[in-house]
Amino acid sequence: MDVIELRVYQDALSAFVVVEDVASKLPPELADVRKQILRSSKSICALLAEGFARKRSQKELRRFVTEAMGSSDETVTHLRMIALSRYNSIAISDLQICADRYKAISKQLNSFTQAIQL
Repeated sequence: MDVIELRVYQDALSAFVVVEDVASKLPPELADVRKQILRSSKSICALLAEGFARKRSQKELRRFVTEAMGSSDETVTHLRMIALSRYNSIAISDLQICADRYKAISKQLNSFTQAIQL
């Protein structure tokens, strides 16, 4: 089995494309948030791939999946900050849809973590 076969990995890849679209619409005043949200959303797939490569060690796999969940939650936080920013010009409903995708990813990662036998 390859990491690409994991539904959560596929969902994180497709959600990243949405975050890229959000980030491309951010004004210069939110450049720091743009960098952070791109970094956190990109790291989810990278962490899953690295953890999956070490799946022989359930402890290592769980550690990487937990880190990926943290990155997903961080992405949600950045979306909330964008929504609250006075410089934001993106529709709140669009940000909420994106945040909901990452909340679903976090739930999948939490279930994955619970399923890993230590």
